[in-house]
Amino acid sequence: MTGAEDGFLARLRARVNRGASWALDLVAGRRIDAALLEELETRLLTADVGVEATETILAGLRQKVARAELADAKALESALADSLIEILAPVERPLVVDRSRKPFVILVVGVNGAGKTTTIGKLARLLKAEGLSVMLAAGDTFRAAAVEQLAVWGERNGVPVISQAAGADPAAVVFDALQAARARGADVLIADTAGRLHTQSHLMDELAKIARVVKRQDAAAPHEVLLVLDAGLGQNAVRQAEQFGEAIGVTGIVVTKLDGTAKGGVVIAIARRFGLPIRFVGVGEQAEDFGIFNARAYVEGLLRPAAAGNT
Repeated sequence: MTGAEDGFLARLRARVNRGASWALDLVAGRRIDAALLEELETRLLTADVGVEATETILAGLRQKVARAELADAKALESALADSLIEILAPVERPLVVDRSRKPFVILVVGVNGAGKTTTIGKLARLLKAEGLSVMLAAGDTFRAAAVEQLAVWGERNGVPVISQAAGADPAAVVFDALQAARARGADVLIADTAGRLHTQSHLMDELAKIARVVKRQDAAAPHEVLLVLDAGLGQNAVRQAEQFGEAIGVTGIVVTKLDGTAKGGVVIAIARRFGLPIRFVGVGEQAEDFGIFNARAYVEGLLRPAAAGNT
């Protein structure tokens, strides 16, 4: 593990679910009984872990209690952590760029305000640090200053940005960018898209159009469709994952703003419901606050002592 990776994991542990822990303060020093388990269930639901995941977790814990496998509250805490990691471990799958696909096309989608453009800038930085040449496509031609924002990230990272005039056809922008990336021998093309509500069917159709246009140049592209989700949206993020999956076929998820919510459990709900790879998470505004998802570090952050919550 590199120093940068280790530093990000430390930030992930410290910043996930800032404030009082939603689990540890329940079990410390208390006897395990039905009332405690019910209270824990309420906390999990309140933290947006979701009904499906909560039922799975509590069923397992109740079985262990019934078999007298958990002698005290500390054992319950450990068993809870194991249950969370069991759900999350299968989706701990980092993005792997297939270097034989040049360019490897990443389409970034999500609703307004989720952090798509910022995610693209931070992702470009990570990929460039891995020795990959990266280009960006400014496919969000509708949001005011979206192209300019992406251009700032491009300049900061030393990465070229392909754009057109405001209001241009997003599919045409991405098509031109793919041609440029191929001509310049770029390893990766990351395409921004306009933010849209998952309920706006005509805009969701536009995403499908972008994918079709890309496939005309490379039948296997886009090679990755990254859905950016705001952790603060709770169960609405689960609905977004469902709708975007149906519209374009999501292959990976980025969860942003985990440092700004007390309901970070939505990551567990998404993992349990869809089983989609969680590629990256964001825990702050700085470029260094974005990194590969690590299930154990995430769970340790959720269950850490409340006294460590403001570090």
